[in-house]
Formats: sequence, C-alpha cells, structure tokens
Amino acid sequence: MADKIYYFIMVPMVYFAVAVFVIGILVRVIRLAAAPRHPSTLAVFPKPKAGGPRVLYDTFLMPQVREHAPWFWVSLLLFHIAFLLLILGHLDLIPGVNIMPEDSIHMLGWGAVGVAVTLACFFFILRRTGSPIREISTPGDFLLLFLLLFLFLTGDTISWANSWNEDGFVLSKSDFGDYLQLLLDFSFASPRDVLYGSHYIVVVLHVLLANLLLIVFPFSKVMHTFFAMPLNRLRRG
Repeated sequence: MADKIYYFIMVPMVYFAVAVFVIGILVRVIRLAAAPRHPSTLAVFPKPKAGGPRVLYDTFLMPQVREHAPWFWVSLLLFHIAFLLLILGHLDLIPGVNIMPEDSIHMLGWGAVGVAVTLACFFFILRRTGSPIREISTPGDFLLLFLLLFLFLTGDTISWANSWNEDGFVLSKSDFGDYLQLLLDFSFASPRDVLYGSHYIVVVLHVLLANLLLIVFPFSKVMHTFFAMPLNRLRRG
C-alpha cells in the first residue's frame, strides 16, 4: 500500500500539480487582462521618474520596502536571490545540464542556498507573529509559509547531506537526474527503479510538499510574482 502511495506522489501527482500550476496561472492572467479597465489611474502623484530601468529597479530592488522595513527588505532580497539559485540547482539535476561539473557530488551553492531560503522563511513566519502584521495575517498566510518552510527543510536534508557529509545522502545527484529523466520521458516507470535506500521517504516528502506548493500557488498571494512589474509600471504612470 505504501509503495502505491509513494508512486502516486512521485509520478501522477507531479504531472497533476504542474498542470494545475500552469493552467491556474494562465486563467488568473487571462481573467485579469479581460477585466474592465479601472475607472481611475493607479499612478502615484506626483509621478516619480518613469522608464524601463526605473521600473526594473523598483521591481527587483524594492526601494520602498528598504525605506520602511530594512530587515524585511534584507530577508526579501536574500530569499529571492536564493530562490533563483534554488531553481538553477534543480535544473542542474537534469541530465546534460551540468551547471556544476558533471562529476560533482555537490548541489549548487554547496548547501548555502538552502540555508538562505530557510532562514528567510523563518524570519517571515516570526514577522507575522508581531503587531501590526499579526492583525492582517490570515491562516492561509501561515499555511503557505509553513509549507515553504518544510519544503526547504526536506530539501536541506538532501542538499546538506550531499554537500557536507563524506558519505553523501546515499541518493546522489545522478540518481535524482535519472528520476527527473523518467518524468520528462513520461515513462510512468516506478522511481524505485532509480532511487534506492531508506532515504527514499525524505525524497517522497520533499516531492509531496513541492506538489502541494505548485497546486496552491495560483490561488495564493504569491501570484504577485507575475504582476509586480506591471503594477510598478502603472504606479509610475
């Protein structure tokens, strides 16, 4: 029974989660684009300097946040940079990509990337326990943050073991690459054919949490990721 549950999480649920993620984002973007034009301008007056470079500066360096909440700004910047590296680190697992040397046992960042996103996530959770953020926080905010936290912690267990332990995690980067190749090939083969050992349950939990994140993402506040640049452009008139 357990093997069937593991297989569902590691194969069919992955495809389902990706489908919900992509379709959900497309639906949200299409609905927003088709919505009636806002009756009044969203620009800030007096209008700040306009232009593409300034919009990029506002979007990625978040000067307004830095001005009003410096520690929050540091955590946000750390989180976004580390999350980008995290995406690259997972792409590195795909056979043939080789961002890190092909024969390297280390994850991209040697485990430091996982430390960065985990610490930032802890800060975000603690920040929501204090006033006035606590009063405007919803259960969904905490659910999303704890989902991210445990997703990062299970990933850290794998990454730290591979990068900081002489014996590694038993399951190597090459093994994970073989699993991803099975998914990319739509072979629907059992991941147990390429992932061995007692640590398999940690990988299953990590994939389960990643699936859940993909499923809830289009319906969460994190959708601001796709609208940050357009909103900054509107704000600048």
